Amino acid sequence: MITIKTDAEIQLMRESGRITKEVLDLIGNQIRPGLTTKDLDKIAYDYITSCGAYPSFLGYSGYPASICASIDDVVVHGIPSNEQVIKDGQIVSIDVGVVFNGWQGDAARTFLVGKVSEEKRKLVKVTEECFFKAIENLRDGTPLGNIGYAVQSHAEANGYSVVRALVGHGIGKEMHEDPSVPNYGKMGTGIRLKKGMAIAIEPMINAGVYQVDFMPDGWTVRTRDRKPSAHYENTVVITDNGVEILTL
Repeated sequence: MITIKTDAEIQLMRESGRITKEVLDLIGNQIRPGLTTKDLDKIAYDYITSCGAYPSFLGYSGYPASICASIDDVVVHGIPSNEQVIKDGQIVSIDVGVVFNGWQGDAARTFLVGKVSEEKRKLVKVTEECFFKAIENLRDGTPLGNIGYAVQSHAEANGYSVVRALVGHGIGKEMHEDPSVPNYGKMGTGIRLKKGMAIAIEPMINAGVYQVDFMPDGWTVRTRDRKPSAHYENTVVITDNGVEILTL
């Protein structure tokens, strides 16, 4: 069921969104070669709890950490580890969720670590652009399929592919609510967005094929051809004339 948020509820989501953004900013300022992904997880946990909030991912369906840390060919859901040392030249996607006063925020960024190849640098840039293409013409009454069309068109125009096995989602009191928000689709299709709907739009873009493999740990998702992937996500609310980004 799709829920429409009231002005008061959106204000509460602004607070969870603000903390989510601040966590990603903090990690972005500290990420460097030599740190482990578990180090980044601790940074996130400590900051989130210091704000009186809680990491949405921790314990979600048994997930063991506060963030997802996905390196190079890992698309999403990489589990932080003391053994996984971040290296120069890698791209690291950090996905984080925050629940504050009962309301959720969710966002992701892909960070460049040290001297990154031009191929990876362009992939990260285009993935971020895909998000902003997706929200350019969103407003009350826009068909949901326009989001996926915008993401897919921009990614494929740059020679990349769009992951189909994973999608964005509605968000509110729960991390994952209706509707599903694919990163591919056709203009003019799907439900009509309504003012007060909150959704997480999250392009997941691969340098190679769109197919992915789900790893035996039950969480980690990797590109099938093991080429790099990037992830960029924000929580947004639909308004009369556009969107408000709550995590930026």
